[in-house]
Amino acid sequence: MSLHWLIAALIITNIGLAWYFNSLTGLPKIPPIQLHKSIGITVLLLSLARLAWRLTVPPPPLPDSVSGWQRIAAAAVYVLFYAVMIGMPLSGWALSSASAIIRFKPIILFGVVHWPTITPLADLPPAEMKQAHDGFTTVHQLLALLAYALIALHVAAALRHLLLLKDGVMGRMVPFLRAPAT
Repeated sequence: MSLHWLIAALIITNIGLAWYFNSLTGLPKIPPIQLHKSIGITVLLLSLARLAWRLTVPPPPLPDSVSGWQRIAAAAVYVLFYAVMIGMPLSGWALSSASAIIRFKPIILFGVVHWPTITPLADLPPAEMKQAHDGFTTVHQLLALLAYALIALHVAAALRHLLLLKDGVMGRMVPFLRAPAT
């Protein structure tokens, strides 16, 4: 539950940072981009930890009131969220590595920890590097669109369970909404 909320907060923060730095030009863009990269790598590491946890400790079962199509939709959204939480940072790392800028502005997590480049991408000839950078940028942008859709769908479903169905599903993710043990 803690990883869920921490990762969610970091993703929302990174969305805001991306919107902000895309409104800037020149040198003022660098600090928020570096913070965006740091948060992205943090999301990647936390998501891998969360995935490992989930593979060893299954989630509690959904209530019987959750129908078959809802179970399928929930499972699909769950898998797609992992694709975003892992794919976005990987594509961001790849597009950063496939950028000529990486040679003089490396990824330094939170200004402290040097993060390696993906060497085969960083060593590409200029034309191939640009092509790789553009390709990974497109993947990163498409995953961002998927993230927006998934967040909207996830929030709408959560509100539906909380306000309309009142079926206890939200208690699985919000501690103070848990029903007391009987």
